[in-house]
Amino acid sequence: MIYCVEDDGDIRELIIYTLESTGWEARGFSEGAAFLEAVKDQVPELVLMDIMLPGISGVDLLKRLRASERTVGIPVIMLTARSSEYDKVMSLDLGADDYVTKPFGMMELLSRIRAVLRRSRRMEDDQPVLTLAGIRIDQQQHTVLVDGKPAVLTLKEYQLLRELLVSRGAVLTRDYLLEKVWGYDFNGETRTVDVHIRNLRAKLGGAGDLIETVRGVGYRAADGSRG
Repeated sequence: MIYCVEDDGDIRELIIYTLESTGWEARGFSEGAAFLEAVKDQVPELVLMDIMLPGISGVDLLKRLRASERTVGIPVIMLTARSSEYDKVMSLDLGADDYVTKPFGMMELLSRIRAVLRRSRRMEDDQPVLTLAGIRIDQQQHTVLVDGKPAVLTLKEYQLLRELLVSRGAVLTRDYLLEKVWGYDFNGETRTVDVHIRNLRAKLGGAGDLIETVRGVGYRAADGSRG
C-alpha cells in the first residue's frame, strides 16, 4: 500500500490512478490529519508527501513519522513545487528518502518509487542483526541498542550506522555514503553527511568513538573493541 498526501485533487487523483494501473494499492489524502489516522490502522509501504499542505505541513508530518518507532522506517518521497537547494537539503536532512519537484512526469515518479523501495527492501533482506562492540542493530525491528539500551535514531542516522557496520574497518567516502543512503549523487554536497555523523555520534554516547573520521576522505567504523 502506498499513501499519497497531496492537497491538489487533480494531481492526487492522477498519482493514485497511475499507481493502481501499474499494480500498486494506493490511498490518497488531502490533508495530514486523515493521513495520520490511516497510518494508525495500516502502515504503508511508502508515502508520497507534498510539503505545502493545509493544516499540518508535509515537513511536520515527516517529523512525526520519523519520531515514532512504528513509522520511522517508512520510505518517504517529498513532492513539492519548491526547487531551491535549501528545501531539498532540509527535506533530506529530516529523513526523506527522495525529493521530486513539480511538475514531474508519472514515469519519473514511478522510477523514483521503485528505486526507493529497492533500497529499503535490500536493507531488510541483508543480515538481520549487525553488531560492533556494544552496538547492536536489529534490521527486522529497525532498532538500535547501545550497551543494551535503546538509541533513538532518525532513519538517515540508522542507515548511516548500518552502512558503517556492514563495512566495518573500511573507509567510506562521503560521496559513497550520499549515494548509498540518499540514493544518488547530491552534486558533491557532503555537509549533510557530516551533520548526520555528528548527530549519530552524540546519540551513541561513548560508542560514538567507534565511528572514526578519516581526514579528507570520509568515515569508518573501528574494527575492534573500545578500550
